[in-house]
Amino acid sequence: MKFSLLVAIVPEDMEQVCIDAATEAGAIGMTLMSGRGIGGERKKTFFGLTYEGSQSIMLLTLEKGLSLKVLKAIRQLLNPAGEDSKGLVMTLPIEHLGGIDMAQVKRFEEQLRQEV
Repeated sequence: MKFSLLVAIVPEDMEQVCIDAATEAGAIGMTLMSGRGIGGERKKTFFGLTYEGSQSIMLLTLEKGLSLKVLKAIRQLLNPAGEDSKGLVMTLPIEHLGGIDMAQVKRFEEQLRQEV
């Protein structure tokens, strides 16, 4: 079984809907971190200060086939048709993996069997 790391950088106010979308698409668990981002165009406040919005960083270890399904679910929320993207989502291949819960691997296997 091959695994991918899905990384999603989402606005903090969209964190829960992205978690829900990932879970509905088959994600079992994830690690969440806080971050700040600086975009190409800085947003100014009324005092002339710049505002870099708070963001949530989601890290998910997924079976490779499942990772595309979860990526699409999150991307649909972040980039609705005709609108600017509100975040970033990507997958990276995992070469070596240790410490994964075997119950999680069994659930990935069950999901694969249901899809085939």
